Amino acid sequence: MKNKTTLISIIISLYFWVGLFVISAILFPFSFLIWFLTFLFDKKLVLLHKYSCLWSGIVLASNPYWRTRILGREKVKRGETYVMVSNHQSGADILVLFKLFIPFKWVAKKELFYIPFLGWNMTLNRYIPLQRSRGRSKRMMMDKGIEAIRKGNSIMMFPEGTRSKEGQIQPFKSGAFRLALETGSPILPIAIRGTFHAIKKGGFVIHKNHDIHAVVLEPIPFKTIREMEPHEIAGKIHALIKLELGQ
Repeated sequence: MKNKTTLISIIISLYFWVGLFVISAILFPFSFLIWFLTFLFDKKLVLLHKYSCLWSGIVLASNPYWRTRILGREKVKRGETYVMVSNHQSGADILVLFKLFIPFKWVAKKELFYIPFLGWNMTLNRYIPLQRSRGRSKRMMMDKGIEAIRKGNSIMMFPEGTRSKEGQIQPFKSGAFRLALETGSPILPIAIRGTFHAIKKGGFVIHKNHDIHAVVLEPIPFKTIREMEPHEIAGKIHALIKLELGQ
């Protein structure tokens, strides 16, 4: 029975990964078309980002093992610009957070931008690449993040810096919170639950999980953090997300 279950999981996993590639190959030309038709007047590329959210939703809907829910979306104030931060459990987090269906620019590791179709779409969206352990890259990320926020874009970051190996939330780095201080932006914390068991870091096999949630917490106004140091803000937000996760 165990071998049969494992075989089914492998078949489902192959179906998911092949499906992800095929769906992305089909949808990317339309992504390019939207970019070509709108980049001159849609300076924030809102329409292209919404299409990317739809793309993610199609991928998630194609997976019979996962059911995802977004809770607390009503806490997001329309027209507000946030520094958005979330815990990071697995590669599925990115797909789930797109389901927020609100405009933002990702800050993501540079290697992701080289992935066919998916990475090319990230480039079209003008998401912000970050090369880990490179000080100059971090400064460039900060500069591009500041520029994006001043143009009215929210920024989405994983302050842990990498996916959790054990499912427990890791300490937060200070970059996202320094960005909030430099731009006078409120912080929007988000807690993701369930993706670690859906697909583990470095894993291939898709696991059954019918309880994947992204919970939008109460936004943190800039006035409540303006006198704090970045590491103090990091600790505060870390504690809020950890409490929501029950860790």
